[in-house]
Amino acid sequence: MRLVVLSGAGLSAESGIPTFRDALTGLWARFDAERLATADAFRADPALVWGWYRWRAAMVAAAAPNAAHIDVAALVDDGHALTVVTQNVDDLHERGGARDVLHLHGRLLASRCSGCSARVAPDPILAQPPPPDGGARETPPACAVCGAAFRPDVVWFGESLPSDVWHAAERAVDACDLLVVVGTSSLVWPAAGLPERALHAGIPVIEINPQATPLSSRATAHWPMTATAGMAQLRRRLRQAPDDPQRVLAD
Repeated sequence: MRLVVLSGAGLSAESGIPTFRDALTGLWARFDAERLATADAFRADPALVWGWYRWRAAMVAAAAPNAAHIDVAALVDDGHALTVVTQNVDDLHERGGARDVLHLHGRLLASRCSGCSARVAPDPILAQPPPPDGGARETPPACAVCGAAFRPDVVWFGESLPSDVWHAAERAVDACDLLVVVGTSSLVWPAAGLPERALHAGIPVIEINPQATPLSSRATAHWPMTATAGMAQLRRRLRQAPDDPQRVLAD
């Protein structure tokens, strides 16, 4: 079966990574995460934004993939064609064994020049030692090519998704037999439009999320459970009906 897994922050939350809208702790409780994740915030106070992202990168680098990441990757071992489309900026899908991963919102463990998009190795966002805590301000390094500051290689609010990644995600959805939406609130566009695209084309969509979302009433099936429980159940059902999406989704 040709599968697409569209994943969100709820999947990585089980690895101890707080979702983007979770309340931050310590010194960072004083800041609005959504206001820090903008190009305007970076221009106004690059040391604040770079320090926050360096702290987040260190936290993600220390996390481990959970059972849901591993079960997603294992769908290939089970004999299915798989594309992962993720809104997460961590690399836990890859560390869990997934190979074909499309990052809609970029990658936290990478950086690039804010002027000419140059990259360097080793990547400065993972430079040692990591920030001691979330309150450390750090001046981002300057690009040796153009002199502009390095920035996280993520998509900030107000920025467009990378067009090549987005078009690849659309093609994957159009060609799949089943779209699995796991751990996402279905509130962030344009990613939230991918399930709608599948449903419009008659492709079954299963949503795995403990809470109801705007997609729940429209999805072919909604499983109100965590990502780890839902992915384990999905693999069990696919073993019983490896070529029949409707049987997989039947109650």
